Amino acid sequence: MNPTTVTETHSPIRRLRWWIGGLLFLSTVINYIDRQTLSVLAPFLKQEYKWTNTDFATVLISFRVAYTIFQSVSGRLIDRLGTRRGLSLSVAFYSIVAVLTSLAQGIVGFRVFRFLLGAGEAANWPGATKAVSEWFPAKERGWAVALFDSGSSVGGVIAPFLVLYLYRAFGSWRPAFIITGLLGFLWLIAWRALYHPPEKHPRLAPEELEYIRAGRAQQEDAASPGLPAVGWGRLLRYKQTWGIMLGRFMLDPYWFMVAEWFALYLLSKGFQIERSILGFWAPFLGADLGNFFGGALSSYWIGKGWPVGKARRTVLAIFGPSMLLLIPAAYASNYFVIILLFAWASFAYAACSTMFLAMPADVFHTRAVASVSGLSGTAAGIGTLISTYLIGVITDKFSFQPVVIVASIVPCVATILLVTMVRASKKPDPEQVLMKF
Repeated sequence: MNPTTVTETHSPIRRLRWWIGGLLFLSTVINYIDRQTLSVLAPFLKQEYKWTNTDFATVLISFRVAYTIFQSVSGRLIDRLGTRRGLSLSVAFYSIVAVLTSLAQGIVGFRVFRFLLGAGEAANWPGATKAVSEWFPAKERGWAVALFDSGSSVGGVIAPFLVLYLYRAFGSWRPAFIITGLLGFLWLIAWRALYHPPEKHPRLAPEELEYIRAGRAQQEDAASPGLPAVGWGRLLRYKQTWGIMLGRFMLDPYWFMVAEWFALYLLSKGFQIERSILGFWAPFLGADLGNFFGGALSSYWIGKGWPVGKARRTVLAIFGPSMLLLIPAAYASNYFVIILLFAWASFAYAACSTMFLAMPADVFHTRAVASVSGLSGTAAGIGTLISTYLIGVITDKFSFQPVVIVASIVPCVATILLVTMVRASKKPDPEQVLMKF
C-alpha cells in the first residue's frame, strides 16, 4: 500500500519516530523492573531461604545462561519475523513468566523461572536496535539508542521504590512479582496499536518518511532489493563484529554488577537498603544521564560533519578510561563518597554503552542489525556469566573490594578493543553487509 495514499485517510502523527522511541524506552523500563524485582528482594529472600552469596549467584546465572543463549537466537528471529511481531512475542512471554515467579517455592524454582525470564527478555535490545535502524537517520541514532537504553536505569530507579512498597504493603514478596509482571501486557496494547515499519505505517506523514529514508539511505532495503539475509557465519568473518562482541563481553559485566549486586554491596558496607534507598538508585540515575550525554555528544559531532565512526569512538576514548575513578570506592567507607563514585562510573559506563549499542546500526546493513546486536548480546552474556559466578565466590571468601577494582579496569580495555577494531573496511564488500561509517 502506498504510504501517501494511506496518510490521506488517517491523520498523521507528528514526529512519529519519537513516539516509537518512547515505546522502546517503556519496554526497557518494564524489562528492567521485572528483572530488578529479584535483586531488590534479595536481602529478604536470602534471609528467608538461608542463601549464601554463591547460592544467590546461581539464581542470577540461571537468568544469564538463557539471556546469553537467546540474545543471538532472538536477534536472528527478529531479523526474520520483523520487529513488531518479534518484540510482541518476547514481551508477552516474559511477562507471563514474571507473574508465575510468584509461585516459586525455593532456590530450584527461582532458577527455573529466572531461566525462562532470561529467554524472554533477551529480545529487547536486538529488537530495539533494529527498530532504531528502521526508524531513525544516523545523526539521530545516538539519541534514539540513549532513549531506549536509558530505560534500564529508569527501571532500576523505579524498581526499589515500587518493589519495597509492594513488599511492605502485602507483607510478602509474591505479589511484587505478580504486579510488576502485569506491566508488560499494558505495553503490548500500545505496541500493537502503534508500531509498523515506516513504509507501511498508516499514521506516518510522507515528509517524515522521506526524512527517515534520506538519513538512512545507505541502509535502505528498498534501495538495494533482493539482498539475502546474512547468516552468523558470514557476520563472524568481519573484524567489526568481533570488535563489538569483545567490547561488550568486557563492558557489560560492570552494569550487571551494579544492577544485581549493589544492594548486597551496600549491605556489606553496613548500610541497610531501607535506610539508603536514595543512594541505591544514584548509580541508575547516573547511568540515565550518561546514556543521553553520550548520545547527545556523538550526535552533536555528527551534526558538525564528523564521520559517524569517529564520533562514536571519541566518546568511548573519553569515558572508558574515566571509569578508573571507581577504584577508590573499593577502599572508601563514607556512604556519600561511595555513592558519588558509583554514580560517576555508571554515568561513564552508560555513555560508552550507548555507543556500543548504536554500533550495529551504524556499521551493518539493516537486514543484519538484529543479528549482530544479538551476537554482541551473547558475548556480553558470557562475560556476565563468568563475572556473576566469580562475584559470588569472591565475596563469600573475601569481600567486594577486589570486585570493585576489577570492575573499574576491565571497561577501559573494552573501549580500547572497540576503538581499535570497529573501523571502516578498506576492502570491497560485494555483499553490502558493511556500511560507510
